[in-house]
Amino acid sequence: MGRERKTAILALEDGTVFEGIAFGAATTQTGEICFNTSMTGYQEILTDPSYRGQFVTMTCPLIGNYGVSEVDAESSEVHVRGFVVEELCDIPSNWRSEQTLHEYLESAGVPGIEEIDTRALTKRLRVEGSMRATLCTDGSMDATEAVEAAKNASPMAGSDFVKEVTTGETYQWDPEGVLSRQWTIVNPSSNEPLVEHEGEMYHPLQDPKYRIVAYDFGIKRNILRNLRQQGFEVEVVNSRTPAKEVLDRNPDGVFLSNGPGDPAALDYIHEEVKQIIDKKPVFGICLGHQVLAHAFGGKTFKLKFGHRGGNHPVKDLRTDKIAITSQNHGFAADGMSLPSHIEVTHVNLNDDTVEGMRHRDYPVFSVQYHPEAAPGPSDASYFFEEFANLIDQTR
Repeated sequence: MGRERKTAILALEDGTVFEGIAFGAATTQTGEICFNTSMTGYQEILTDPSYRGQFVTMTCPLIGNYGVSEVDAESSEVHVRGFVVEELCDIPSNWRSEQTLHEYLESAGVPGIEEIDTRALTKRLRVEGSMRATLCTDGSMDATEAVEAAKNASPMAGSDFVKEVTTGETYQWDPEGVLSRQWTIVNPSSNEPLVEHEGEMYHPLQDPKYRIVAYDFGIKRNILRNLRQQGFEVEVVNSRTPAKEVLDRNPDGVFLSNGPGDPAALDYIHEEVKQIIDKKPVFGICLGHQVLAHAFGGKTFKLKFGHRGGNHPVKDLRTDKIAITSQNHGFAADGMSLPSHIEVTHVNLNDDTVEGMRHRDYPVFSVQYHPEAAPGPSDASYFFEEFANLIDQTR
């Protein structure tokens, strides 16, 4: 049976209103609206904790065509406030699909809207900047009321969503090595060893060589998979874990994860990280990179419309090499505010913002983008190996 076609309203705080067709849950939500330029990976985007508090607009015109599969989720729940697409596919074609996208969002209580001009919406956000918005799919508001609700919504600047997405208790990631195996197409002529699990074939994992603690600010599963695949035994801890507790575990290194919200609002995290950077090798990704900027004594600022997608060019200033990267952030480190003992190692070629940095005296480095991809290219996956090499050099 097809889903019922009901009218939905998307209203921006500047008074712009789009009318479309509702899908997902029948409800009303407010939040910041942004856009993502990835061609694939909508499920990974929906379940990325870094999108907490936001509506995501996909610039790719057809979404939902390969359905939803649990193994593709980047966390245990959908984190976006709502989902905006031009055309929704109701009949996915994929042998792995377990649900339609409509069914997935409906069960998660998250609203969606389709049949709006996502090009016009994206252009408006690029010109005017990210805005607060209201998405109403239950008929509880008219356009005027929806605009007013958007104006009254909490801004992203100053928000701490990390407290909503961090783990409630410490855990070991994937001790059996099942979730971190890499699925592969079986090549009969290949001599690579393979193992079978639930009918799929995987490369076997190497035994862990390093023991690290990962701060969970909203960590993605594919980051954990990449760490395990690179030989890290990972213990994941809550964002409020004191530095002393981490150092008492005597790990080989400390990882700072991605996450949502304004990094400047996380002073309680900055203070703990300050106590670690001169004692252990540290690697930060995305929000972890921004937290390090504050711990170093620098600042961050809000980008006009953020970097979100799988096609962002980044230059390594040490080698002059260019990588096409996966990104998802609305804030950036202020390079001018960083002290002299911090070296900027990578810059975004679209706007020259800081994309990577390292400490000149301690084994500490970070990148703003996502080397684990999911979705996106894997040009930058070598950073996990760099972290392993850094630990080897400092043991």
